[in-house]
Amino acid sequence: MDLPNIFSKNIADGVIERINQLTPHTKALWGKMNAAQMLAHCNVTYEMVYTDKHPKAGFLMKLILKWFVKQQVVTDKPYPKNSKTAPAFIIIDEKEFEAEKERLIEYVRQTQVLGASAFDGKVSHSFGVLDANEWNNMFYKHLDHHLKQFGV
Repeated sequence: MDLPNIFSKNIADGVIERINQLTPHTKALWGKMNAAQMLAHCNVTYEMVYTDKHPKAGFLMKLILKWFVKQQVVTDKPYPKNSKTAPAFIIIDEKEFEAEKERLIEYVRQTQVLGASAFDGKVSHSFGVLDANEWNNMFYKHLDHHLKQFGV
C-alpha cells in the first residue's frame, strides 16, 4: 500500500481515534467547513460505496474523471489545501456533529472489516475499476487531509 493501510485494524483504529478527538467546536486550520460539515463531507465517499444516495457519473463524465481527476485522488500524493471538490461533496447546510461522527466511524470500521480483498477490482462511483491500493489511497488520503485540516 502506498499510504497507511486503512484496511488494517491498527490504522483504522488510529483514524477513528483522530476522529474522536474532534468536537463540534474544533476549528479548521483552513477552508470553509465547520467540523460537522467536514464529517458529512467525508461521509460522501462512503455513501458512494455503500448506498445509492448519489447518482453515478454518466459515461462521458466518468471518462473525463478517469482522465483528469483519478490520478489526483487515488495516488499517494497529498491533496493541496483548499483544493476544489466535486459538487456531491460540497456541504453548505448545518449538520448534526455526533450523527455525522458516528456515521463516519461506522463507515471506517465497515471498510476495515471488509478488507482490501473486498475492494480489489471493485468499481468506483466515478473512476471505474480500482485496485485495493487505489481504494486505500482514496479512503486514507481523504480522511487524513481533512483530519489535518482540523488539527487532529
